Amino acid sequence: MITADGTYAARLALDGESWFPERWTLDGPEPYAVPLPGNQPEEPGTEVLPMTDGRVLIHRLAADRHLFSLLYPTGPGTGELPLGAVECADPAAELRLLPPAPCGERAYALALGRSATTVWLVAGGAFGPEMVAQVPGRCSGGVWLDGTGRLLALDQEWGGRTKSVAVDLEQAGAISPLLQIADDSNDRVLLADPDSGLLLIRSDAASPGHDRLGWGVLGSTLPVRFPECLRVPDGHRITPFAIQPGQILTPESCAVALRVDGPRGSWVGVWRPAARRILHLPAPEGWLAGAGLWSREGVLQLPYTTGVVRCGVARVGVPWGEPEARGESREEAREGALEEAREGSDALPPSTAGGAASGGGASGVGAGGGDPSGAEPAVSAVARPVPLQQAPLEGRVPEEVTVG
Repeated sequence: MITADGTYAARLALDGESWFPERWTLDGPEPYAVPLPGNQPEEPGTEVLPMTDGRVLIHRLAADRHLFSLLYPTGPGTGELPLGAVECADPAAELRLLPPAPCGERAYALALGRSATTVWLVAGGAFGPEMVAQVPGRCSGGVWLDGTGRLLALDQEWGGRTKSVAVDLEQAGAISPLLQIADDSNDRVLLADPDSGLLLIRSDAASPGHDRLGWGVLGSTLPVRFPECLRVPDGHRITPFAIQPGQILTPESCAVALRVDGPRGSWVGVWRPAARRILHLPAPEGWLAGAGLWSREGVLQLPYTTGVVRCGVARVGVPWGEPEARGESREEAREGALEEAREGSDALPPSTAGGAASGGGASGVGAGGGDPSGAEPAVSAVARPVPLQQAPLEGRVPEEVTVG
């Protein structure tokens, strides 16, 4: 995992047959690793999470208790600050760490019970782990929607369907609908960028029974889109793992990093809504698959480790191809992306599951970047494709934001 500001990363490393936590420092001239071994090897599957102050949160399982501590280097050894334990009332409950919070000072965990999911604050609280929210049903995912770590998107399984909801951790876990494209669709939020409002989603609304990748904008009146270029052949899977930050109110310009898995292994794809195609790039040797981040300038940073380089970061500049090189101005490129987003959108009555329904059609080109093959059948939409209802995002993504 990598902190939201890109300063630190943490992983469970292997030395022979022994596992130990390792912290990576990424914000200096060269990345370097600091091993944080304890008194005994860690169990495989032990979770670690970096904090922005340089400490590493570790989650260990002992019998039915989940133990949390902060690790830090102390000269030749490792210091450890115990934070406390979580003992789930349901013995069958699963507990895992959520991605690093944007503030970097707190850490959260998700406990999945038979009939409810609990969000725990496990680091950064006043008195050890504390329960901050409880959501009916079993939830998966976990995506931060704002820059402070207040709003959390979870994919809630309820009534035989999965829909994304927003959980306000500062309002006693208040829940509001987030992504509901159709009554009978399964809709999940995969990534979100607070600066631009860009959301990456996975849904079967565009192709019933088959999940597709799509994108929308938080608070926008335009529909969710399912570009043809994000459709993959059988035996392949695309998973977005990083969005370029700092693109204020211009989601169509945000670069998105994709992990592509296929019969020949894993590699890197990069895409942005305005480009309408995926660029496929070879992954560096030893890439920690699915890990990476973008700089504000659009440089993709991919952590890797090999037998020669213990801690490395490959920096990749993406050859998007400027609009001027295609004989069009930047404004024309933006307008073209906006026009694509407007095409093929119909109205859909509000969902009976609560909140507004949403959706959109799709058009685009394949990975090779050929001519558009024509618009796909539209998926119905209403005014708010990703409704947050009463969630406090005022001042972050105005209603007039448009997409490409």
